[in-house]
Amino acid sequence: MDAIQQHMLDTYRAAQLAEPAPPPPGRHDRAVLRDLYHHWLTHPPHPARPAFEDGTPGPGTRH
Repeated sequence: MDAIQQHMLDTYRAAQLAEPAPPPPGRHDRAVLRDLYHHWLTHPPHPARPAFEDGTPGPGTRH
């Protein structure tokens, strides 16, 4: 089931229960990406801490 089908099902269930319909899929994508980018700018990765548990450097670190 894709996102549109799930949204249609959720909208139908909300109508049956007299509840407000859910927001359409993708409605808040820009806000989420903007918040993630802001977080990345204000909290850069620490170069001494490995990004992964096995000690391999994560993306954006110098090898």
